[in-house]
Amino acid sequence: MPRDYDDYSGSARSRGGRTTRRFDDDEPRFLKRNRHATTAAFDTNADTDTPDVGDRWSTWDQAVHGPEPHPDWLVTELAAVDTELGVLKTGKEADVHLVRRAVPDSDRSCLLAAKRYRDPEHRLFHRDAGYLEGRRVRRSRENRAMEGRTAFGRQMIAGQWAAAEFAALSRLWQVGRELGSIAVPYPVQLIGTELMLEFVGDPVQGEAAPRLAQLRPDPVLLRQLWDQLVDALVVLARAGLAHGDLSPYNLLVHADRLVLIDLPQVVDVVANPGGREFLARDVRVVAAWFAARGLPGELVDPGVLTGRLFREAGLR
Repeated sequence: MPRDYDDYSGSARSRGGRTTRRFDDDEPRFLKRNRHATTAAFDTNADTDTPDVGDRWSTWDQAVHGPEPHPDWLVTELAAVDTELGVLKTGKEADVHLVRRAVPDSDRSCLLAAKRYRDPEHRLFHRDAGYLEGRRVRRSRENRAMEGRTAFGRQMIAGQWAAAEFAALSRLWQVGRELGSIAVPYPVQLIGTELMLEFVGDPVQGEAAPRLAQLRPDPVLLRQLWDQLVDALVVLARAGLAHGDLSPYNLLVHADRLVLIDLPQVVDVVANPGGREFLARDVRVVAAWFAARGLPGELVDPGVLTGRLFREAGLR
């Protein structure tokens, strides 16, 4: 997996006019009422090209795009508009919003999950230093800013998280399409710290697929989900990666299929000094959940699976 994420960390265009405060804004209204009215100057910064429906035009033309071929369901027309439908999930690092992208007066539309990483003024990631090991950017100024956690550095870190997740999802989605052994949401586009993803769930009702932690699967489905998880972890290990924060809360179950989500902290197990422990911890957490739901201990033995994954990743 590329360790230089500069190519993904573009920024969205800012929109909207800028107003300045007049020097006499504190004067009483009656002193201003009879003054000679002047025609307001045209604000060249104002966005006059807004759609008649929806909240804004599609940002597809401004973004880094997901892997090709693009899925048939994806709306890529520049005439499309984006409409905010609400918040799907809030978290320490980012909020996920539900967005409908549609071409007006047509049947072309799709639901997207817009993951927006928090701005630098808010606390971003818990123990982010460990995850950042092995990730470097080209310029020493950016590296020093990230190490010092300056405002600029925190913005760089947020951009790295978004770019890392976009790159990981792009790679894993292609593997899943070719081999069918791992499922992740399709990464639609990336602009700065906003990552737009395939919505996993009921597109008619707009209801997201449940997390594994919310389910009590029967024994047959439980075994199937475990086998799917092992296949996915093997794919990650062969790519030299660990999820880095794997738990039943960032695994979705859609149509009896396990879907991995929340990959900003994906770890290069070779370049990161703590890579082995990140991988081992991922296994311990999910193995404990499956064991607590009734799978035999010998089947979900974390030591056995961790050893296998170390070998798949080329770790000795």
